[in-house]
Amino acid sequence: MDDTRWLDRGQMAAWVRFVAVLELVPGLLDSQLRHDSGVTHFEYFVMAVLSETPGGSMRMAELAGATNATLSRLSHVVARLEDRGYVERSPSAENGRATDARLTEGGREKMRAAAPGHVATVRRHVIDVLTPEQVTQLTAISDAILGSIAPVGPMAESYRRYDEPGADSP
Repeated sequence: MDDTRWLDRGQMAAWVRFVAVLELVPGLLDSQLRHDSGVTHFEYFVMAVLSETPGGSMRMAELAGATNATLSRLSHVVARLEDRGYVERSPSAENGRATDARLTEGGREKMRAAAPGHVATVRRHVIDVLTPEQVTQLTAISDAILGSIAPVGPMAESYRRYDEPGADSP
C-alpha cells in the first residue's frame, strides 16, 4: 500500500524553483566574494559572525554552532583565516581547555572592504528583484521552513537578530 503524499503540479513547481535557488545562490555569493575579496562565502560568514559579537571573539564551539559547521570544518577555515591575519585563536580566559577565535583588525578591514560588494550582490539578485511585500513574505516563508528544520539552537537565535526595531545592519 502506497501512502506517499505526492506533490501536486503547483507544489512541484514551487519545490523545483526553491531547489534551484538553493543550488544557485551559494555559488553566486561565493564567486563574487572570491573574485572581489579573495575569501569564500563561508569564510566571510565566519568573520561576519565574529564581527557582530561583542569584542569580536567567540569560543570555537559556539562559533561552530552559530555557523552550522562541524568543529573540524570550522577549525580548517579558521586556520586559513589565521594564516591571512584575519582571525586569531587563543586559549579561553574562562576555560583553558576551550579555544577562542577573535577577529583581528586585519579581519575587520577585510570585512569593511568585502561587505559593499557582497551587499550589492545580495541586493541585485535577491532583495531588489522583490517587492517590499515579497521581502516580508520571504521572511515569513523562511521562518516557517526554519521552524521545521532548526527551531532551536545557536543558529535559531541568529536568524532573528534583525527583527527588533533599530537592529538595522551597519
